[in-house]
Amino acid sequence: MTTGHGGRGRPRIAVIGGGTGLSVMLRGLKEKPLDITAIVTVADDGGSSGILRSELEMVPPGDIRNVLTAMADVEPMLGKMLEYRFEKGQGLAGHSLGNLILAAMSDITGDFVTGVRELSRVFAVRGQVLPAANHAIVLKAEMTDGTIVEGESKIPKAGKTIKRVFIEPEQVSPLPEAIEALEQADAILVGPGSLYTSILPNLLVPEITRTIVESKALKMFICNVMTQPGETDHYAVSDHLRAVRDHVGQDLFDYVIVNNGEIPPQVQDRYAEKGAKVVHLDLDEVTKKGYKVIADQLILFRTYLRHDAEKLSQHIYQLVESWMLKKG
Repeated sequence: MTTGHGGRGRPRIAVIGGGTGLSVMLRGLKEKPLDITAIVTVADDGGSSGILRSELEMVPPGDIRNVLTAMADVEPMLGKMLEYRFEKGQGLAGHSLGNLILAAMSDITGDFVTGVRELSRVFAVRGQVLPAANHAIVLKAEMTDGTIVEGESKIPKAGKTIKRVFIEPEQVSPLPEAIEALEQADAILVGPGSLYTSILPNLLVPEITRTIVESKALKMFICNVMTQPGETDHYAVSDHLRAVRDHVGQDLFDYVIVNNGEIPPQVQDRYAEKGAKVVHLDLDEVTKKGYKVIADQLILFRTYLRHDAEKLSQHIYQLVESWMLKKG
């Protein structure tokens, strides 16, 4: 299905996910000679996004805003402005300016996707940013005790173990441009991001997963560095991969990129207070399932642990380059 372009122009890469992890990675990836399309989750229902989603019946803008800011070629001050969150003002408090601009652009242009496209032009975005679908989807989770929790923001707070997540409507139509980007991609990247609330909602859109399966592209999974309380407690790398397989019915990836760098004990302690632990790399288990593993020191610590965007991007770029050479 993929058209590829054997050595012509830049390799095309489709990146799927949501949340902070995806934005961090894209800040590094946009510096590489790659033609990037980011396909972003539309299941967010918390905070400013949730309010705009219900009041304006629009696609939740938060994850899209993060990705647009990460991929934009703008002055740092403009990036800060997009991320600015009002702290006062009735009706304004809690909203980020970028979300409000996206809401305005949806209204001005007549629909969310056109609004995102126009804003991408204004902010000189390197690549294209697409919602996974043109309308919001509702994410639900069935817990191991049989209870159903509705809403992306409520699932991690339920204090239970997730058995599976599912979306409504189940047969949601993906954005045609997202499918086209996946069909034309030389490489498809999934992650990093919240497994059940950022990554899987995209893969539960039936046509998205079908297109990935049929694609001849190089497929990579970027694993999170830390577990997420209420989502992936005690998960090793293989548990993340198993959750994807259980939800979509088969293995999707050729490569798994993971951090194997040491995390200072004091940093681990700080995360442990919130219930997060280092995602254990159970290498034998992962390779036994047929995945190739790229493991490296891939983290930076400032206030939070984050992927080292430059290093991660370099690994991705080298994999894509050698893949393209092999394909000729």
